[in-house]
Amino acid sequence: MTTKKTTRKKVSKKKISTVKSKTRTTKNHYGRRAIYIVDGARSPQLKARGKQGPFSAADLAVNCSRPLLARQDFDPTAIDEVIMGCVMPSADEANIARILGLRLHCGNDVPAYTVQRNCASGMQALDSAAQSIAMRRSELILAGGVESMSRAPVMLNGHMVNWLSDWMRAKTITQKVKTIAQLRPKFFAPIIGLLRGLSDPVKGLSMGQTAEIIADKFNISREMMDHYAVQSHQRLNMAQENNNLTEIETIYDTNGNFYSHDDGVRPDTDMASLAKLKPVFDRPFGNVTAGNSAQITDGASVLLLASEKALKDHNLTPVAQILDCEWAGLEPAQMGLGPVHAITPILQRNKYDFNDIDYFEINEAFAAQVLACLAAWQDEQYCKQELQLNAPLGELSMDKLNVDGGGISLGHPVGASGARIVLHLMNILQRTKTTRGIASLCIGGGQGGAMMIERV
Repeated sequence: MTTKKTTRKKVSKKKISTVKSKTRTTKNHYGRRAIYIVDGARSPQLKARGKQGPFSAADLAVNCSRPLLARQDFDPTAIDEVIMGCVMPSADEANIARILGLRLHCGNDVPAYTVQRNCASGMQALDSAAQSIAMRRSELILAGGVESMSRAPVMLNGHMVNWLSDWMRAKTITQKVKTIAQLRPKFFAPIIGLLRGLSDPVKGLSMGQTAEIIADKFNISREMMDHYAVQSHQRLNMAQENNNLTEIETIYDTNGNFYSHDDGVRPDTDMASLAKLKPVFDRPFGNVTAGNSAQITDGASVLLLASEKALKDHNLTPVAQILDCEWAGLEPAQMGLGPVHAITPILQRNKYDFNDIDYFEINEAFAAQVLACLAAWQDEQYCKQELQLNAPLGELSMDKLNVDGGGISLGHPVGASGARIVLHLMNILQRTKTTRGIASLCIGGGQGGAMMIERV
């Protein structure tokens, strides 16, 4: 199969055209070569519970990748590259993609690299893989993302690092005694990597504070946030009962315990219980709470991407095509609006509106953030000033958004979420026999990412 050669151009500032036909083929914005998704798998997403979880990041990635590769007809050595997203690897997991490739027996000669784009690292891995295939550097790639947030590094502060340096240089007993005398209680204060990672060092704001900012901008109330959170749990619970999360592989720890489902869902969540929670990021007047925010979670998600040549060589049947991807930057204090800035250009250059997309997955970092995105697209002033549109883009129906729940109910392992939402979107299109979907995330530091796929 060949498609017309296209080149990516800057997004036009013209008003988005409305195209009603869902049957026409979307252009492949990666160029002449089609980028196929053959298969995918993920681990259950396991809620962090105040201590290290049962799996390291590498173990999560390996345990969901093995069954994925086991059901393929090709040997793991047929894979050309391994690309993974990861934000907070442990000290023993530098370049976790390489660790994954070696543990999966892809071969010593199969290169691998790890990417980091904060919350969208998993999607960046897919985009990097797609570009590699489009440029004919690779034919078959294992790509995805992973994060064990419960094992995020806890580091020494600068005082302790300098003290340890002095201690290592002390040779005599007198020097050691003198060094010990310089030790102070403040030297023992740890740096919590997870908390630092969820903060913007340029603006000095936590991600939750940025959610409060955009909630205020678009008048998103506490009641609206909590209602959305209840819906997320209800949708995930229904998806589990209906066996709609078929991408999950059961994984086993070294003690013989097994994990088969996302364990953060709370089917009994209601407005009354959420109303009791106090604000976390803007005390005491804020509205963003632990109940209407994404959960701290461990998880991994991997996909097999292939060229048309790889399909023929290995007799593979594709499920979907990756057709377009967009990365956008915006004011870091409003980072939650990233999906607005990434999805809009994809719609514009493909001459689509919301009616032309069957399903959307927008990562639920915060209920306030998702709701603010929906509000921004309906806000005339924001669409004109920030998106250079002539009119509001319109309303995105909740019936096609995060239909099986999202980060609030199943968690947001930051390195993995970008790959997870693409994988689940693909399975939704397959399950519903629909055509086209867009997955998107806000990204700490003021960015947005979006990827459009179509079912084959």
